Amino acid sequence: MDQSIPMLFVLGIAILMIIVLSIKFRIHAFLSLMGACFFIAFATGMPLAKIGTSIEAGMGGTLGFLAPILALGAIIGKMMEISGGAEKLSRTLINIMGKNKAAWAMMIVAYICGIPVFLQVGIVLLTPILFCVVLESKQPLVQVALSMLVALTVVHCVIPPHPAAMAISLALKADVGKVIFYGLLVGLPATAIAGPLFGKLISKKYDFQPPDQYCNLERTPDADLPKFGITLFTILLPLLLMIGKTIIEMVADKNAAFMPIVNFIGSPITALFLAAILSYYVMGWKRGHSLAVLAKQTDAAMGPMASIILVIGAAGAFNRIILDSGIGDVLKAVLTAIQISPLIMAWVIAIVMRFAIGSATVAMMTSAGFIIPVLAQYPNLDPALVAIAIGAGAIGASHVTDPGFWFVKESLGIPMNKMFGIYTASTTIASVVGLAGVLLLAQIIG
Repeated sequence: MDQSIPMLFVLGIAILMIIVLSIKFRIHAFLSLMGACFFIAFATGMPLAKIGTSIEAGMGGTLGFLAPILALGAIIGKMMEISGGAEKLSRTLINIMGKNKAAWAMMIVAYICGIPVFLQVGIVLLTPILFCVVLESKQPLVQVALSMLVALTVVHCVIPPHPAAMAISLALKADVGKVIFYGLLVGLPATAIAGPLFGKLISKKYDFQPPDQYCNLERTPDADLPKFGITLFTILLPLLLMIGKTIIEMVADKNAAFMPIVNFIGSPITALFLAAILSYYVMGWKRGHSLAVLAKQTDAAMGPMASIILVIGAAGAFNRIILDSGIGDVLKAVLTAIQISPLIMAWVIAIVMRFAIGSATVAMMTSAGFIIPVLAQYPNLDPALVAIAIGAGAIGASHVTDPGFWFVKESLGIPMNKMFGIYTASTTIASVVGLAGVLLLAQIIG
């Protein structure tokens, strides 16, 4: 135990270093994480020759699989944006469900549209639609807004192919199809409770008015929007293929002649590639956009990914340094000595890191680094459940350290004195409900 105290002290300083550099000095998370990697390496006495290879392995192992997934997801999101697919989905669902259910319709739209896009992109994409829905339905703005925001946040944290959700699935060696399936089972109730239901509860106390620029929005003619069915199918195609692969693996002989084809089509890269090609045709070329225009739109979609790719890569390097420096063994000994469910442990680590660092992506990646050494003691625990527990923890406690917190405030025009009662409270409720869902699911399937 003598060696464990200095090791844990080094890890604590490294985490504090990330927090201070990112928040106090506004240094990019990539540089903060890389600085923490070198600090741990030097402080624990790693051989110099091993430091570089460890960082390379951590970053390359994370991004080698993830980079094409990020690119393909960005393309699908951009095609949905230029085609008006999100507006078509929202309009159709509101017509089906009725204006008095506008908040629930907006939740479903955000849940679907949030699958291929980053949280901030989803907010930009759906905010004009949100205010159109509110003005037409006369429903409380805070209820409809929370339905959208919580759905986007939950999907961001628990449903691959989102970057952080996919990255921790890879790090934990979890079946992606199971992570998606479990994420949907846990995420939908969490979204419903923290979104429409909680939004209705606080609508009188915390309601706010739309910014002036959204009060006179023009309605896009239906003829200018893509068809509902093919739009929905295109967005959900990657999930259908990945979940389908998992289901077939559960019921079919693994040595069957068709299994290589199933594994190929159901792999995340292939599934997203097929969906991206379909989106090019359905939402791009068929809508009258030339190939030259689509090429420019693809370039525009790639730009915002650079930062998130660097952060995820650096977080992967940080996790690998934890393991290679010997801190992973210390964490394994200490955390397994604490008599607590690894699912609760994963959730607690994630929500604490989320509160401290702000970024859900960084919180999830660093939490995976903490929990991976412990999982060897639980060979029967499905790593897909651990991935959802980490994602559920990262949903909650969004406040001033979170860039997304400020993005939500500015995009929707929510007064600062109401942000904590609206967004911080709702994300935390969704996080707690998500943990309850994971624990219940573990009992059912365990």
